[in-house]
Amino acid sequence: MSSKDSSSGLSAQHKTSWSSFLKSIASFNGDLSSLTAPPFILSGTSLTEYSAYWAEHPALFVAPAQEPDPEKRALAVLKWFLSTLRQQYCSRSEKLGSEKKPLNPFLGELFIGKWDSDAEVGETSLISEQVSHHPPATAYIIRNEKHGVQLEGYNAQKASFSSTIFIKQIGHALLTLTPPSADKADPAQKERYLITLPHLHVESLIYGTPFMELEKSTYIASNTGYISKITYSGKGWLSGKKNTFTASLYKESEGEKKPLYTVEGQWSDTFVIKNARTKHDVETVAVRNLATTPLSLAPTEEQDLYESRRAWRDVATNIEKGNMDAVSVAKSKIENAQRELRKVEKSEGREWERRFFDRIDETDDKEFLDLARKVGYTALESDKTGGVWRFNAQRAVDAKSPYHKTGGEGLGVTPQ
Repeated sequence: MSSKDSSSGLSAQHKTSWSSFLKSIASFNGDLSSLTAPPFILSGTSLTEYSAYWAEHPALFVAPAQEPDPEKRALAVLKWFLSTLRQQYCSRSEKLGSEKKPLNPFLGELFIGKWDSDAEVGETSLISEQVSHHPPATAYIIRNEKHGVQLEGYNAQKASFSSTIFIKQIGHALLTLTPPSADKADPAQKERYLITLPHLHVESLIYGTPFMELEKSTYIASNTGYISKITYSGKGWLSGKKNTFTASLYKESEGEKKPLYTVEGQWSDTFVIKNARTKHDVETVAVRNLATTPLSLAPTEEQDLYESRRAWRDVATNIEKGNMDAVSVAKSKIENAQRELRKVEKSEGREWERRFFDRIDETDDKEFLDLARKVGYTALESDKTGGVWRFNAQRAVDAKSPYHKTGGEGLGVTPQ
């Protein structure tokens, strides 16, 4: 008899390990991120890297800033957002065969890179930083200075179990863009779009080949009076296709029942944009065929000690080799050093200094609060993200390694 189980595609050994994991999930109360997953579902990629999924299509990211009409700009923002979903929630399971459990970032972890596109698009840069560890939260900034476009945001994930794993994403993103005729130096001429984050659940869990499905609704609210609502339905028990959604773009003043555009399809495959007034198709977007632009990173040896790929190198290498003992040793070295660092900070009455982001009082950002109220996003749950986080542009000017005052001792790295 083959060691493969025909119903699940898992080896007999993996099936036993997976069954034990499912039992531990079912009886666990609290955040599932603290549970130890079976080795075959572990990823050598840190959650700080996930911020890059927002801009793997740089031309779509800057497209709204090239559109002179406000209504079509809002539509371009919606199209760009929908194009990011496949990368954010589907690309890993397609590439690896199933969704993997990422590495939990340590406080101060950084992921820094850039997308080099053609001359028309220009350079788009990324800074991602783990700004909180208890609770865990990642903040990021993506900028294209040529077109005056930036996306900043932060998010945390809270996982729970009830027949499957449900993941609540906490946080939001803010897209700021400069219309073609506007002055890039004048903040008053910029447009802001608040983007709320979808809730997730894991499908195919029982078979050991988990993949993400989106649920409920998210919104994109702009200070120009346009709102997009995206509703995720996924595949039903008896019919339908996975990753399905419907969306509508409407004027706040006219309401959701008078849409300007509607969109429907699969966020992982193809969707169709229609003009709701003329009933004509505007565009069919085959996101599965959209080429991604690779993110350029510094060579691992040249990265800062706190950059993800360098910090987790030994862990990732041994996950790939399947050497779980070595994985445990390498992870423990970082985790123990971090615990010691927190003890020192506590004894000295100080807090870890974030490098590129500040914790803010959200009540100081009136425009953000106005956007949040438009779509009922009033419970920020900042206690679950360590605060509300915003990018500090001044600290990024001419920023060079070493990025943190604390050196290798914070990661268990002995100076050479």
